[in-house]
Amino acid sequence: MKVIVCGAGQVGFNIAHYLASENNDVTVIDQRPDLLRKIGDTLDVQVVSGFASHPAVLEQAGAADANMLIAVTAADEVNMVACQVAHSLFNVPTKIARIRSQSYLQPIWSNLFSREHLPIDVIISPEIEVARAITRRLQVPGAIDVIPLANDRVRLIGVRCTNQCPLINTPLRQLTVLFPDLAIVIIGIVRDGKAIVPDSEDQMLEGDEVYFVVDTGHVERAMAAFGREDQEARRILVLGGGNIGLFLAQQLEAAHPNTSIKVIEIDKDRAELVARSLTRSVVINGDVLDAEILKEASVAAAEAVVAVTNDDETNILASLLAKRYGCRRTMTLINKTDYGALVAPLGIDVVISPRAITVSNILHHVRRGRIHGVHSLHEGFGELIEADALETSSLVGKPLRDVRLPAGVLLGAVVRGGRVISPRGATVVQAGDRVILFAAAEAVKKVEKMFSVRLEFF
Repeated sequence: MKVIVCGAGQVGFNIAHYLASENNDVTVIDQRPDLLRKIGDTLDVQVVSGFASHPAVLEQAGAADANMLIAVTAADEVNMVACQVAHSLFNVPTKIARIRSQSYLQPIWSNLFSREHLPIDVIISPEIEVARAITRRLQVPGAIDVIPLANDRVRLIGVRCTNQCPLINTPLRQLTVLFPDLAIVIIGIVRDGKAIVPDSEDQMLEGDEVYFVVDTGHVERAMAAFGREDQEARRILVLGGGNIGLFLAQQLEAAHPNTSIKVIEIDKDRAELVARSLTRSVVINGDVLDAEILKEASVAAAEAVVAVTNDDETNILASLLAKRYGCRRTMTLINKTDYGALVAPLGIDVVISPRAITVSNILHHVRRGRIHGVHSLHEGFGELIEADALETSSLVGKPLRDVRLPAGVLLGAVVRGGRVISPRGATVVQAGDRVILFAAAEAVKKVEKMFSVRLEFF
């Protein structure tokens, strides 16, 4: 597949990295020589210098025979015009654009992005997606990651094992013996920054980040099995009143009417705008690193503090201050990947990566075959894939113990007629089943080919 990526920033770099590692023909456009030099030296891609919205630049990048254009520059307008030019002049089949300004995304203007006007096939709004991701984590106390699958019949949950976890030092094969009625499959373990695709003999250790697929109806029992019986937060303090902070507060107001919400924003004009946009949240104008402001916001009584300012260092320091003053749980927005591994030992409970969330949203539309959803896990560890089992699949019609899955691929759940089946050796997948599987990074391309060929794997 030939893909043009417009923008060599963090999101563009990671999209190009994913696609190039799977032997796609990738060209990256940017006008910043330093970023192009870095991406050209690091990845097996072509680079073109120039503005992504200029027809001559798109032509030089090979738009005439491109299958897809992904526009993730810092400017919404450049992304939109690049998609328009790619459609009108080069007939590129699929156009994806990142659009951050909410003025473009109001429902009243939804016709703007129709094929007759601005022909963008997929719009990605990072701020809205990040706010939704935070809301999901708040709904499952103790989770470091929550991803709904199969219309939320199944969820991927990430937890960090503490010394209070009763499952540490227990071989995974014993989970079905200890919890025979619990529909759960552990699909990944991150230990000391290294990702592991576990087998039945592996054990969970203190400090591990464990990812498992579970029937949504069993989430509370699964969290209890990991020693996490936290109560859902009812007093939430949001640090930063930017787009993410505002969207988060709006979602919490709508979905959780009994939740007490406070927002701290340093810019006075922005604080006033946020206050007008919310109905019952308290908005405080002040610095999130000011101890007096945090005390005024009753940080000690907060059950969750969510730091979502535009500055990583501010988010980290504010989260540490909140913990020092007695907050139970902190969630911290971090854009720089180098910081991710540093903050957990400091006591920060959950790290939110906007880049990873945006990449997952884009990958969903890049993958081929009968795939309904794709979610990237832990900085290139692998992908959680949701797909339909087809009659031609070698997975269908025989016990899973007789099926040879590629190395690095684990089956997490099977959904049949609204019922969630936790896969065991005797489980038989039927045509039409919704299948949830995890594929390690090196196995993703094999799985995608299996989805796409004539005698499909699923």
